Amino acid sequence: MIGKAISHYKILEKLGEGGMGVVYKAEDTNLKRTVALKFLPPELIKDEQAKARFVQEAQAAAALDHPNICAVFEIGEAKGTTYIAMPYVRGRSLKEKIAAGPLSMEEALDIAGQVAEGLKEAHERGIIHRDIKPANIMLTEKGQAKIMDFGLAKLTAVADVTQTRGIMGTIAYMSPEQARGEAVDHRTDIWSFGAMLYEILTGQMPFGRKHDQALIYSILNNTPEPMCRLRKDIPRPVEQLVLKTLEKNKLHRYQNMAELLTDLKAAQVSGLSVPKAEKSIIVLPFENISPDPEQEYFCDGMTEEIITDLSHVHDLLVISRSSAMTFKGTKKTIPEIARAVNVRYVLEGSVRKAGNNLRITAQLIDSSNDAHLWAEKYTGNLDDVFDIQEKVSRSIVDALKLKLTPEEKQKMTERPIDNVAAYECFLKANAEILRFTEDALNRALLSLQSAHDMIGDNALLFSAMAYVHWQYVNIGVRHEESIEKSEEYAMKALSLDPDFPKAHAVFGLINLAFRGNQSKAVEHFNRALALSPDEPLSLGWLACCYIQYIGKIDAAIPLVERIIQIDPLNVFNFWFQGLLRLYDGQYGLALAPFRKLLQTDPENPAGHLFYAWALACNAEIEEAICVIDKSGRAFPDNKFSKAGLLLKYVLLKDKENALREMTADFQKTCRRDAANAHFIGVMLALLDEKNLALDWLENAVNRGFINYPLLAEKDPWLANLRGEERFKTLMERVKKEWEHFEV
Repeated sequence: MIGKAISHYKILEKLGEGGMGVVYKAEDTNLKRTVALKFLPPELIKDEQAKARFVQEAQAAAALDHPNICAVFEIGEAKGTTYIAMPYVRGRSLKEKIAAGPLSMEEALDIAGQVAEGLKEAHERGIIHRDIKPANIMLTEKGQAKIMDFGLAKLTAVADVTQTRGIMGTIAYMSPEQARGEAVDHRTDIWSFGAMLYEILTGQMPFGRKHDQALIYSILNNTPEPMCRLRKDIPRPVEQLVLKTLEKNKLHRYQNMAELLTDLKAAQVSGLSVPKAEKSIIVLPFENISPDPEQEYFCDGMTEEIITDLSHVHDLLVISRSSAMTFKGTKKTIPEIARAVNVRYVLEGSVRKAGNNLRITAQLIDSSNDAHLWAEKYTGNLDDVFDIQEKVSRSIVDALKLKLTPEEKQKMTERPIDNVAAYECFLKANAEILRFTEDALNRALLSLQSAHDMIGDNALLFSAMAYVHWQYVNIGVRHEESIEKSEEYAMKALSLDPDFPKAHAVFGLINLAFRGNQSKAVEHFNRALALSPDEPLSLGWLACCYIQYIGKIDAAIPLVERIIQIDPLNVFNFWFQGLLRLYDGQYGLALAPFRKLLQTDPENPAGHLFYAWALACNAEIEEAICVIDKSGRAFPDNKFSKAGLLLKYVLLKDKENALREMTADFQKTCRRDAANAHFIGVMLALLDEKNLALDWLENAVNRGFINYPLLAEKDPWLANLRGEERFKTLMERVKKEWEHFEV
């Protein structure tokens, strides 16, 4: 076949052979691209009905457009043979990778997550693979997983063929219903996925390597050897996930890939150490059973206040609000929820608010045995709400036999706002702030002002006002006015209470993003964390400060580990993990977390930019440009999309259009923030605009960007500046500041 022409394809070399056919590398002479051609064995397509069914299914598979599914270019016939044309994937199969040696936990879960994303897309379009196994997963040179051979398994199932070694290998991944010859649905892929994940993690097939009948018997009757015996570092949530995929009764398995992905993402810790705390709890969103559905904000406020109260207890790990809120309205069971966030205890409850009257129920459950440790009902009016919150928190502490220090007891009884009407206004404002739109921020300010009119000066209200004004600038509106207002209100809060954590957190943000004073930012973040160890703003932004601006990766890692521990389902965990890799020069490892961020939160323009940046650093230029173009269409006026367009023209070496993108307004926005200024400097360096690049890098350094390891060595895009005397002088200053920066 080598050198022959089949239709408009020239055969270049043989790539492999198996029960599903022979695969050749070929040149598409029409489009001048390299493809893979799979020729199907004649015995698989001798039945015309089977062949018609295959073509129909392959056409459906060809409509799938997903980065983790290998596309189908064409199904054709020539010279008495049937072939499928697909992209030529430079890399190797997952089967080959497993055979080469054990995979790290991070890499194994990354590959599994990509395959799960591809299957989710296929299943949502009504397409089942039926033959998921390591041999059908190709890995590109950059580590991207692509599922191969959609549609071929059905053809094999209906064709009358003799078992071959390739088919025999498939049996090891067959679901029980498939092995029995029964009709199958998408849950057969879930079983096969679990069998494959077992092998990726342990290096062994779950039911061994036996002849056909013995293997089928094991699939139908036996339980795989516990994975922890084969590999000591397998986290318990991962083992539980695999066991659930391998439930013999498909009703007891994961019922869809979306459900499986939720648990898989919770287990993905990207190589970071995130142990399970002995005393750990999630407070589920209190259910609103009020006559008025608009009382959701009150229920969410109740949830948040109890989380805040319990977070003061040093010996108790409390899952944060953002992860807890993902379970609002969920149909998951208590054990499933606890497993997803890696905790033992779950608090659930409901609120009925009618006028001034309240009825609140709460119950504490031990997820390990589904036992109710404590339950209570409370009735009263709005004036009693603070007492009820305190009683719920204290009851949990008592039920878990936790001993409180005098300071912890005091913090649990503190009431930043003791006026119920003002408290309701604050809760409404808090809900609006989380919408991240200008209209919502306007409404938040009105609610906060109403609360202020009722009770006067208050540290919590002033901190919230400061944060609203910071968010105005963050979303790109009211810049100069809001910077001043944010600082003014934060100062007012600290003048009332010098130890108010949220005020210190906002002051940290102001110094980080607006004032370019990283030492002051770190001081305020650390002060907030000393007062409230899990204060979410301070944890996240202090980690970003160390990763991006300062270049102290070792100081950032424990912060990121803590964030993942208390907020395991927050999509921005992928952001933190990607930043860790990108700013440490580990560009290959940055791809997976940024890809997961974008898959989980496709409406995030910052996610588009950083994924494109990571792709470009890995020389995946075409894909980077595709991501940028998609973001530009979706968010044309966003600063991250505009930065993406600049990156696109830089990658295309189109200096004219790149410089045109740097409008006066865009430059004004980017000059304020040290990380943005660094990015612009790097872009200009790539355009060989050395003086302009150095202007921007000096501005970045002046505003606190002292990431010396990245600037001086790790970033390959600054290579053409490192011989410049001006750059060397700048690096002398940066090195000195970096070495003397106290974390």
